[in-house]
Amino acid sequence: MPRIWKFGDSVNTDDILPGKFAPFMAGEDVFQTFAFHYIRPEFAAQVQPGDVLIGGRNWGLGSSREYAPAALKKLRIGGIVAPSFARIHYRNLLNLGIPAFEYDLTGLLNDGDQVSLDVNTGVLTHPGGTVQLPPPPEFLREALAEGSILAFFKKHGRFPGEKAT
Repeated sequence: MPRIWKFGDSVNTDDILPGKFAPFMAGEDVFQTFAFHYIRPEFAAQVQPGDVLIGGRNWGLGSSREYAPAALKKLRIGGIVAPSFARIHYRNLLNLGIPAFEYDLTGLLNDGDQVSLDVNTGVLTHPGGTVQLPPPPEFLREALAEGSILAFFKKHGRFPGEKAT
């Protein structure tokens, strides 16, 4: 069952994946193994597919490096929930197909709590009950069903939410 990984406020893209471990430095096949290398050194070795990250305010600030969320995608993160996101990072998460929900769960959940997250409805079930996160809009559910916005475009020849011609 997926677990919670809890982080604080202002986790930046260098915290997520330090620049010295970028794909062109560490290698395309291993860069994800350095995710949160300095702030949670155990993360990359212990994270499991579907695990959910709980962040504080301003998650993903800093540079617009797409390889920070790409490392999380390669680790198959189930989603990220934070009260606020840096806008370009938020867009990079969605472009890559990583569900991101703006909601404050920092006082409710703890590291290691077992959860389930229904990304289509936004329902997060945890040991104490359920939380209704803002559900993704239809265009985003379409993209997530294909794996990412780019995968959707490649398959359908249009962006999610656009009418088929």
